[in-house]
Amino acid sequence: MEEFDDPLMLFKDALPNHLTRDRYEHRLDLFFKFLEIDGDSLEIRAENFTKKSKENPNWTTSVILKYIRMHKERAEKKEISTATLPNYYKPIKLFCEMNDITLNWKKITRGIPRAKRYSTDRIPRLEEIKQLIRYPDRRLKPAILVMMSSGIRIGAWDYLRWGDITPVEKNGKLVAAKIVVYHGEAEEYPTFITPEAYESLKEYMDFRKDHRENITEKSWVLRDEFDVAKSSRGIATIPRKLQSSGLKRLIERALWAQNLRKPLKSGEKRHEFKTDHGFRKYFKTISEKHMKSLHVEMLMGHATGLADNYYRISDDEMLEEYMKAVPALSVYNVPVEFENEQIKNIQDEMMRLKFDFVTVLRALKESNLISNEDIKRKFMTMQNHFGIKNEAILVKDTDGSEIIF
Repeated sequence: MEEFDDPLMLFKDALPNHLTRDRYEHRLDLFFKFLEIDGDSLEIRAENFTKKSKENPNWTTSVILKYIRMHKERAEKKEISTATLPNYYKPIKLFCEMNDITLNWKKITRGIPRAKRYSTDRIPRLEEIKQLIRYPDRRLKPAILVMMSSGIRIGAWDYLRWGDITPVEKNGKLVAAKIVVYHGEAEEYPTFITPEAYESLKEYMDFRKDHRENITEKSWVLRDEFDVAKSSRGIATIPRKLQSSGLKRLIERALWAQNLRKPLKSGEKRHEFKTDHGFRKYFKTISEKHMKSLHVEMLMGHATGLADNYYRISDDEMLEEYMKAVPALSVYNVPVEFENEQIKNIQDEMMRLKFDFVTVLRALKESNLISNEDIKRKFMTMQNHFGIKNEAILVKDTDGSEIIF
């Protein structure tokens, strides 16, 4: 078979993103192995499947239905999520379409159950992010700060060069940095990162420059690790791009090392928040509290329907909108007014805990399990928070006022 007719090559040509291509190839080969298609390589198995499918389309429909039925049974047994079922037939459908194997896909996919359109995982908490970026790898902190403040996909790091990032100043003060995501690709779009994310990146790039790496606009933003004293883990002057798959493994190692990942309990399928996509979800969740949802979608590179053709917003206008969310998207460089809001939230939480504690004390008193003297003696160190007056328990607020229970 001539090269331009190679079934696997035609399949690959339809998948420009290498991460998607790798996943699709893997799942396609799972299907071929399920059918026990002859061949020592994926290329040969693809050729044999294509030849047999064109000779007998009914056979192809039958084996695909059998394959999907097997995965449906797995979903019913809770071995896999119902939401993942399309991931098993989409590579097969694309392969057939690219190789002119015509099938009735409505018939094939008719019985696939509809899954819920959302997942139950949460976003990482701010304290968890702080703990994560304490991990002793210089690359992790800038990577996390960029992802949580811009919402870029982890795959975007495969394209991101130093020249794609431009600091933005107003009145001589750094207010953000602009990023061109997927520069030169069809999916290219602009977004922003916080001042602290840019400063962390700049510090990392300066560190590399200090160790004699030639930093230019073409330099990859993330590179391989190198030893500042030896060349055993890479040479400082010969950088190699850190692939997005390598960054994902780095984040996973850091999550476990920083005690932010625990072994899943029996029956659990996923952790509380996702390794890399959790930071994209963090950006969306936090930003939508301060920005218009449409603008958040645009900064995430999402298609926005008719707005793509009719809605226009300048970079300056989008920057002004983004700056509304900068305090909330920051980890360390938080303005005083935002810190005051955090303090108020902590004070409110402390009052709720005091009320809960006093409710327990009152129940113990009513059951004659504790007396006023016991309370005064045992909780002497908490006198700034509680008190006793005429058989009543007092809760002291942060402003000095007292609430009687």
